[in-house]
Amino acid sequence: MARQGAQLSVPLALTALVSLFALFATHAQATNGESILIAEIGRQNNESLLWGPYKPNLYFGVQPRIPKSLMAGLMWGRVDNFQDIHTSVRYTCEQNAGMQGYGWDEFDTRKGGVQSIHDIENGIDLTTSFVKVPGGAHGGSWAVRIKGTLTEDAPEDRKTMVFFYVSQQGEGALESVPGGDPVGYDDDLTIKGSSEALGKYKLVVTEGDNLHPKSTHKLAEVRGQGQTVVKSVTFPDEHHWQAKEITFLQLKETVDFLVESGFDTDDAPPPWQVYHMHNSPGAGNIQIVQKIFEGDFEFDVLFSSESAGKELTSSDLTREIKEATESFGERFSSIFRLQEPFTAPKYKKFARSMFSNLIGGIGYFHGQSMVDRSYAPEYEEENERFWEEAEEARDRKQQKLEGPYQLFSSIPSRPFFPRGFLWDEGFHLLPIADWDLSVALEVVRSWFSLMDENGWIAREQILGPEARSKVPEEFQTQYPHYANPPTLFFVLDAFVERLQKANGSQPAGKEHLSQQTVELSTAAIDNPEIGLEYLRRLYPLLRLQFNWFKKTQSGDLKSYSRKASSPTEAYRWRGRTSTHCLTSGLDDYPRPQPPHPGELHVDLMSWVGVMARSLGNIAGVLGMPEEVAEMDKVRDGIERNLDDLHWSEDEGCYCDATIDEFEENVLDCHKGYISLFPFLTGLLKPDSPKLGRLLALIGDENELWSPYGLRSLSVRDSYYGTSENYWRSPIWININYLAIVQLHNVASQPGPNQAVALDLYTRLRRNIVDTVYTSWAATGFAWEQYNPSTGAGQRTQHFTGWTSLVVKIMTMPDLAGGDDDAAAARERDEL
Repeated sequence: MARQGAQLSVPLALTALVSLFALFATHAQATNGESILIAEIGRQNNESLLWGPYKPNLYFGVQPRIPKSLMAGLMWGRVDNFQDIHTSVRYTCEQNAGMQGYGWDEFDTRKGGVQSIHDIENGIDLTTSFVKVPGGAHGGSWAVRIKGTLTEDAPEDRKTMVFFYVSQQGEGALESVPGGDPVGYDDDLTIKGSSEALGKYKLVVTEGDNLHPKSTHKLAEVRGQGQTVVKSVTFPDEHHWQAKEITFLQLKETVDFLVESGFDTDDAPPPWQVYHMHNSPGAGNIQIVQKIFEGDFEFDVLFSSESAGKELTSSDLTREIKEATESFGERFSSIFRLQEPFTAPKYKKFARSMFSNLIGGIGYFHGQSMVDRSYAPEYEEENERFWEEAEEARDRKQQKLEGPYQLFSSIPSRPFFPRGFLWDEGFHLLPIADWDLSVALEVVRSWFSLMDENGWIAREQILGPEARSKVPEEFQTQYPHYANPPTLFFVLDAFVERLQKANGSQPAGKEHLSQQTVELSTAAIDNPEIGLEYLRRLYPLLRLQFNWFKKTQSGDLKSYSRKASSPTEAYRWRGRTSTHCLTSGLDDYPRPQPPHPGELHVDLMSWVGVMARSLGNIAGVLGMPEEVAEMDKVRDGIERNLDDLHWSEDEGCYCDATIDEFEENVLDCHKGYISLFPFLTGLLKPDSPKLGRLLALIGDENELWSPYGLRSLSVRDSYYGTSENYWRSPIWININYLAIVQLHNVASQPGPNQAVALDLYTRLRRNIVDTVYTSWAATGFAWEQYNPSTGAGQRTQHFTGWTSLVVKIMTMPDLAGGDDDAAAARERDEL
């Protein structure tokens, strides 16, 4: 999974590919009634998606999809002794931070959800219940209930300090309202604000249900007894994301004050009182609210937009949480119908968690990107030892900041990869599109809004200093010749398939404008003209990206004696080094050695075939026969050349090609994921004579098959498990998902390979689900990859990106029908 660069230049104006539905309000062919409906759908869609926990890098962070706007986040830590402050305070999601799992138990992008955080190191379980309430002209209001429950092994008098951090960037006002005792608030605290984008708003932090610690120390006279306090400060916008550092600076000022006041060290106040900020309400673009609790606690944060007309109350929040939970449960069961043998309650809980963390990981990102647009001649990679020349060019550090840009995207992992990755995103959106197609299309639109005039999209979006703080410097710069697997075409194919099946009439007129009638999640299907117009606007950009791939990633057929049916269809990933091909997404998977400018890569040709197929499908529904014919020709050439250039009859699989020391074409075979790519991407015809041998490779325990899923590389390969061992043995869920889908396709239709495919499909489906479930149950986390020898999750934790594809796998049919052992296991699960 390539975790490095991307590109951006002057992004296309996108011919005003504005937020999903707004562009249709003036569509010339629409009737007046249709125009009214479309405009109303656009308004409702944008309003319902404005707010969310769109800072997934935080354990809980809320912001709107607006640059330089309001942001709110939660911070907490124990404070039983003076050392706790240095290690216990939580804010950004971190690997191995004393957690026994955390994440959304249920989440709907349009309504909200409930998140559980099991902080075993601090001895507390936190629950954040977030809801959105529509109304007004600025995306409505929202609220969150924050509840802390001590774990069984924590002392009853455990002291926990909680901070709720609120900042307002850009133009606008923000101030906390004075009131209560000078040392703190004994009841609710109110913060008022305004900005052009949000209008006027009020944020109330309630007193809540809790106990504050008590102290007889004289410091209580100036520091209070743990009441709610607020510190109002002003910092430049570019520092607002550093909330923990800013908060610690305020705590340091508190400690410095005590030292300067000459308190007797023999009569030291308790730690929680020392770290109790001085109450200083007022104006400031950052408001830090602090509460100190003893034992369990609960309080609410209520954000009310003045335009909504009614301020939220805690009673409203209680009602909305209940309704959101009930709605999620009903909707999840109807959309994701789990099939045997995964219908037991434990799998239902697992599936809800996996999907909720996927969709709850959608974020809004804004900032500048680091790009090298020097177009150094070395980047053409035409000479032998080209990777060394390219490294020298990169070392000249000709990159510059570009932007700012904005992106609405899901992420692979909250603690480790809290940003957008192009090749991950297509996998992420497959389950999301099942739940809310409009959200998925909005994410696709957001990615294509980053395309430059050449057709290049940055493969890794590292937007702004906060995002760059999580990325080593050598991986921050994006290069305009670097590609990435175009998996967004998977999502568009699924959309086109649903659009073709839609046969309902298009509603029109004011009588259809009620929120009860318009289902935003499927609006582009229920109203086909919306879906078609979306594709009309998007198609030129898809075609531009396709042309960019064919131009910049082309392979050399002319310089070497290669026999191929098509003289044009051959491809090579740029950005190769002697050890990695990060651009392919399969970073350290073995490639020909040494690298050669005459290499041809089978996985890249397969991805171009995916693009051609998708473009042909879209052109078909849009009534563009010439485009369909052209894409069919490209796809036919690719399918023929895959066999001509990449099939090894000796090895019985597809392989990369290179040039040997005699300037002859040779195949470089490393059996594994790459060997299967024409099959995995659906380019292999059902009657292909190659299919039987690929199925044999998949099912061979001495090659790729394991009890836990398909290994990324054959155990017989000399590179198996070596060096970094990233894609050289571990099990990856996205590739196993593609294999399961294609095995299902073969098993579902008569043919010579049907029985073998059915057996492999049944066993692989069960193995993958149980592998991911077992580690989730044991650790509380989904993982980036899984060990082929033990099945244990490994590397990045809380990897609820494409690992969440396990939910779609559980909804696929049990074609074998189960057996007695499976039935007995299900009975045990129910008990």
